[in-house]
Parts: sequence; C-alpha cells; structure tokens
Amino acid sequence: MSEPHDPHEPHEEPRPAKPGPVVERAPDGADPAAGPEQWTSAASYEPHPTLAPDDARTPRFWSARRVPAALLALLVLGGSGLLLYDVVAVRADHPAMRWRRDLARELAERPLDSTAVLAGAAGAVAVGLWLLLLAATPGLRAVLPMRRGHADVRAGLDRAAAATVLRDRALDVAGVRAVRVRMTRTKVDVRAESHFRPLDDVRGDLDRTLADGIRGLGLGSPPTLSVHVARPGKKG
Repeated sequence: MSEPHDPHEPHEEPRPAKPGPVVERAPDGADPAAGPEQWTSAASYEPHPTLAPDDARTPRFWSARRVPAALLALLVLGGSGLLLYDVVAVRADHPAMRWRRDLARELAERPLDSTAVLAGAAGAVAVGLWLLLLAATPGLRAVLPMRRGHADVRAGLDRAAAATVLRDRALDVAGVRAVRVRMTRTKVDVRAESHFRPLDDVRGDLDRTLADGIRGLGLGSPPTLSVHVARPGKKG
C-alpha cells in the first residue's frame, strides 16, 4: 500500500545516477596481452585497403638541384677563368703564376702512390659519384605527388602537412587519447594510445578512418598503412 500524497506539496522526480568513469586495470601477475583486457593491439591484422583499383601511380617531382648546380658552376667558372687569365699572361710574355708552376712541378715529380695524390683522387671520385647520384635521383622527398586530374597540371602535398591531417583524423576516433604519425613516401606508421574501449575496436576504427583519410589526400602513390594501439603507460 502506498502512502497518501498531499497534492499541495511539490513532487521531486528521482534523478538518474551518473555513470562513473570506466577504468581498466590488469590484474597483478597476469599477462597484459591475454584475456579481454588488452594492453597492446594484436600484431596480425588485415589492414584496410588504401589504393583503389583504378588509381594510377604518379611519378615523383624532380628537384632542380639549384644549390649543387650553382656551386659546381661557380667552381668551374672560377677555375677556368683563373687558368685562362694565366695562359693569356704567359702569351703576353709575363711569367706564369706561382701556383701553376708549383702545381706543374708537383705533378711531374710526385709519385702516383703518394698519400696526397691518392687522397686527391679519392676526393675527386667522391665528388663525381655525388654529382651522378644527384643527377640520377629525383629528390624532393618531402613533396608527395598527387593524382593528376588534368594532363597539364601537377600538384604535390607536403609530407609533414599530410601527416598532420592524418593525425587530426585519428584523434577524432573515439577512445584515442594520443597519436603519433610518421609518414614516408611508401608507409604511414601510426602509434596511438587508447584509454577506453577495446583496443581491437579502436584499431579497426583507426584502420578505416586513416585509410579513408589517405584516399582523401589524393596521392598518386598512396602509402601502406600500419596501425599500432596500446594503453598509456603507468605514471610514477
């Protein structure tokens, strides 16, 4: 039997209880990777595809190599100008410069197996190989080529900016507390920390979100995606 209620008295509705924070703790002596409470994501998984079947790969941008080209041009210009001046001076019945006389005497008298000659030859070979490497490689590693929607237009995306975009997308996933994104031309390595939700669910959401984000960047050669999720480390 219920108690009589006075209609003149204010009626107070019961307030719903607020849910408390969910805290997961690994039991003492238990394996953190075993059981339903994981502390790192599983090592083997099928990543979400980032490359559509109709996507065509786009070649990289080639650097103009302005600094090496300018240094080499200045070196050749200065050396040839100085040598030409000395030759013209000799033709005008003036004595040759002292450095050219000393160089000619050293080349005539010094044996080929001396340390100075071998060191100079090794330096010349190293400089030549460096110039050949610069000429054969495209450079501009920080610029990621984008898909070409028009034959006359080429676009590129800065690699640091692309990593920042993917990091912001990852932080929007529920359960992600912190994330680090390391991006290269061929791979995106994501290290995330999750303070709630099962790690496999967080990793799956990150796979799908980041794969969509990589496709949204419009890169000509989309990199592969590697995602690792773990619990934050204990303080103290």
